[in-house]
Amino acid sequence: MKKYILGLFAVTVLASCVSNQERAMKSADKNLILKTANDNFAKKKWKNALALYDRLANLVAGTDDFPNVAFNTAYANYYDKNFRLAGNQFKNFSVNFPKDPRAEEAAYMAALCYYEGSMDYNLDQSTTQSAITELQEFLNNYPNSERSKNINTLIDELSYKLEFKAYENARQYFKMGEYKAANVALENVLEDFPSTKLRPQIYDYILKSRYELATKSVYDLKDERIESALAFTRQIEKEMPDTDLAKTALDLREKLEREKKDFVVVKKQTEERIAALTERQKKLQAQNDEKLKTEQQMKDQVEAEKKATQIRRDSAAINTPPPAATFKIQR
Repeated sequence: MKKYILGLFAVTVLASCVSNQERAMKSADKNLILKTANDNFAKKKWKNALALYDRLANLVAGTDDFPNVAFNTAYANYYDKNFRLAGNQFKNFSVNFPKDPRAEEAAYMAALCYYEGSMDYNLDQSTTQSAITELQEFLNNYPNSERSKNINTLIDELSYKLEFKAYENARQYFKMGEYKAANVALENVLEDFPSTKLRPQIYDYILKSRYELATKSVYDLKDERIESALAFTRQIEKEMPDTDLAKTALDLREKLEREKKDFVVVKKQTEERIAALTERQKKLQAQNDEKLKTEQQMKDQVEAEKKATQIRRDSAAINTPPPAATFKIQR
């Protein structure tokens, strides 16, 4: 019997709530809608509250109730995890009501909404960049606020997300065997994030990329790439002494030195072959030139003889008198 009474009471209360929500949704009475919306807000019924606050926006515009409705609407969206919308609403509140005692709280909540809306590192990071901008803006506007104490921590967390995404993108080039692209991308990460906590990992992949480039390089670039890899091993030992990475750098340096010595031999042999081939080509060219010269001389001689013969013929024709005139005897 007791359970039945409790159940009946719960159903009655629920029916009453639904009835109040429906009446407020259908009503044009601003006060009824506002009271029901605020009741829902107090009871953390965010969706019901938002449905009514949306109806109130035009009804309370320009009245003293408008700031409260705008503020509660932003919080309801925040608690309902509509972070982007809530962030815009909090930001608008802080801008439109700068003298309201809640303006600082709204500015902080706007930044926090952008922070909450930041996507995972492997997704688009435009929201993360916006969050960093908003957090920094709050820090600039309210440097002495109690709420500023954790802002730098949040900025560092978001910055690390951007660093890690850039690092992962660069690392993909290495996995695909695109060592030159990996080296450039990893160096860009260091340039964009000079204080990154990922420096040891980035140095490790730069070292490996340069080693692979040096050992698998084309002939014309091998010297340069070996020297670049060797220089980086020394940089690692200088900046990170007594670390596992420094030991790796030393091990690769020994291999690179052997590679360098082997390449000196190959280079010398190649240069000797090139020199011999060049000399052979010069001789062949000289022989060919001599042959062409001889052929041309023979042609010139034949041509000269032809001209001389023709001259003699022309001279003989000029010096030979025409035959004597003949007269026909009439019959």
